[in-house]
Amino acid sequence: MKPQKPGNLAIDVVGLMSGTSLDGLDLCCVHFDYDGRWHYQIVRAESVDYPAELREKLATAQSMSALDYARLHSDYGLYLGAQVREFIARNGLQVDLIASHGQTIFHQPAVRFTAQIGSGAGIAAETGIDTVCDFRTTDVALGGQGAPLVPIGDAVLFGDYEYCLNLGGFSNISYAQASARIAYDISPVNYVLNHYAGRLGMAFDRDGATAHSGHVCAALLDALNALPFYHQDGPKSLGREWVEEAVYPLIESFHLPVEDVLATFVEHVATQVGRHVQGGRVLVTGGGARNVYLVERMQTLAPQAQFVVPDPLTIDFKEALIFALLGALYVADMPNCLASVTGAAHDNIGGCLYKGNKKKQI
Repeated sequence: MKPQKPGNLAIDVVGLMSGTSLDGLDLCCVHFDYDGRWHYQIVRAESVDYPAELREKLATAQSMSALDYARLHSDYGLYLGAQVREFIARNGLQVDLIASHGQTIFHQPAVRFTAQIGSGAGIAAETGIDTVCDFRTTDVALGGQGAPLVPIGDAVLFGDYEYCLNLGGFSNISYAQASARIAYDISPVNYVLNHYAGRLGMAFDRDGATAHSGHVCAALLDALNALPFYHQDGPKSLGREWVEEAVYPLIESFHLPVEDVLATFVEHVATQVGRHVQGGRVLVTGGGARNVYLVERMQTLAPQAQFVVPDPLTIDFKEALIFALLGALYVADMPNCLASVTGAAHDNIGGCLYKGNKKKQI
């Protein structure tokens, strides 16, 4: 695909990101300039915790009736729009576009199906601003994994690193190989760690301190590392369904204390990451970058690499930043999803545009 490249483009975009760990909503306002290369500046970024009722609905949406699911899709879009509207007003921002990841509920690329809820129409209606959402479905329809989407941002904005590693609900990695960008999911991370931290009354295991206090169960570690997914060639991606069908039952079969589960799963994550880095600098972002113990274990198990934990804004908002970029690429009529990453039939421009009411006052 040969995209039409604008001669010059300047655009202010709010990127929205909500991950599988349901930590909350990330909002990142970014100014982009394009002059043959993309340049960016984060203007403002914030995180918003979900109300308990909404978080519970998002966590159980896969089991809802069709009517309740459709209602949540609408309600959640209106909620996202209200959060963006307040974010803009609170910070006195001028915004041209909103780019929303939505919340992934189903992800089954093997049968060419994926679903991220959060009505783009609702966001556009609440804000009066053009909104791009639903970034994955075109790629999946083209036979791709629809994930990960972040690697194009890694290539465009963070190409100075040998690897870009994101530690969110799931870990994913991207890197340049010959003339292509290669990327894929590695393993679950916070989706599992936060689940078990919750059994101790914690939203997450701060700094990995509880995992550090536990003991690694070698038998469970071996069983986790032997799961077939880890021995498949890419492109490949992970979703909630796989964790619930393959990972949780395996962990539960060992009847371990939570501390030992956390210790073992951190070791598992670090082991899997170490299999995919050959050396050089590795940019580490996502909530897992703040897990001091996890980063220490990765460095120990992969001494040939240098794991770089960047500034807090980049750690916490890199995915929201890159979804803002995906929106800018959509407007520029340039591919925002790479076939070399997802396995789709070709590079594509993913997303659906909902027009805002330009006359509406924020």
